Amino acid sequence: MEIPSSVIDFLNRALEEDIGPGDITTSLLIPEDHESKALYIAKENFVLAGLPFVREVFRILDSSTDFKVFFHEGSPIKKGDILAKVSGKTQVILKGERVSLNILQKLSGIATLTSMYVNMIKGLKARIVDTRKTTPCQRFMEKYAVRTGGGDNHRFGLFDGILIKDNHIEAIGNIRETVKLAKNGHHLLKIEVEVENLNDLREAIDAGADVIMLDNMLLSDIQKAVKISAGRVILEASGGIKMENVREIAEAGVDLISVGALTHSAKSVDISLKIVR
Repeated sequence: MEIPSSVIDFLNRALEEDIGPGDITTSLLIPEDHESKALYIAKENFVLAGLPFVREVFRILDSSTDFKVFFHEGSPIKKGDILAKVSGKTQVILKGERVSLNILQKLSGIATLTSMYVNMIKGLKARIVDTRKTTPCQRFMEKYAVRTGGGDNHRFGLFDGILIKDNHIEAIGNIRETVKLAKNGHHLLKIEVEVENLNDLREAIDAGADVIMLDNMLLSDIQKAVKISAGRVILEASGGIKMENVREIAEAGVDLISVGALTHSAKSVDISLKIVR
């Protein structure tokens, strides 16, 4: 995977934030030429994501550092598994410890939660997708973690997808005119419209929407929406999606289920970095 320059810049800033003008404790205790090996050890079960970014952390600090991985991204990890080994200058290992762990723990948490949602709808046509509810400047990594966990990415940002939301419609006045403006202004991208009720669904279909997002609809209305659309548009269920109801929403027949919680509410997993002799 090629890591974008924006992510490399972010990693540099994260290291600068943590190290500042220098690691006082390590510089006092550890000689500059001292070398060590350290292991990333799982302290619970989870789905692995983020090792390419961990490798990049150490490349930034010292390109001579050796980084060896023992599991592929997306692998199911068991408590006690050794995920990777980093070898090189002890000062470098200790300087990169916290930033690398923060990233690995967070991204593995996202991949793990995504995997749980994907497994809940296994065997059905619906796909789990993420949203733009990501940590600022960490979207590339977090959406990578969603894919690693078996989910799919929704649009990356405002620039690569037309999604007409309630505020757009309110500003223009009605769904039909809003869709017309979008179609006249851009002919390459599919047009998605967010609706909150079945009347708006019908209007969006008649206006020529390609994708319709059913926002915070009751299950009974989602089921009706599937019948009304009759396969003419792609249907996305969004809002209020939880582990407890995602299966029945998928069974209703929607094509996509977007879950903001994948990125904004995933719990970081427990991983440690231990120096070994």
